[in-house]
Amino acid sequence: MRNAALTLGLIGSVLGLIVGFFSYGYTEVADQHSEIAEVFGNFDNVGLVRTASILGPILGIAGAAMSRARALWGGVLMLLSTGLMALAFGLGVFTTFPIAMTGIAGLLAVAAGRPDEPKAHF
Repeated sequence: MRNAALTLGLIGSVLGLIVGFFSYGYTEVADQHSEIAEVFGNFDNVGLVRTASILGPILGIAGAAMSRARALWGGVLMLLSTGLMALAFGLGVFTTFPIAMTGIAGLLAVAAGRPDEPKAHF
């Protein structure tokens, strides 16, 4: 389960990183060129989108990297990443897979226990 959490978390976070690059870039372009924001619109909360574009994928990648050694901490970071991306970007065509993959990875990491230790991380 830890390997699955690592793999899904990395893939989902890298996809989230791509979504974050485009979202942050769009907010910058919309700020610089108001006619683009008039035609295509802008996000309701630009600060949240910019913060989630940076922190969401970083939390997911850090959580995936930690999921083998510290599954609970890694899982919590990936679940925070999932919540942040879902809150800022919503569910759409390009955001469903990063959110779902990172969320499943977080659940797998939280559910993983060490078989060689007498008790799990709870």
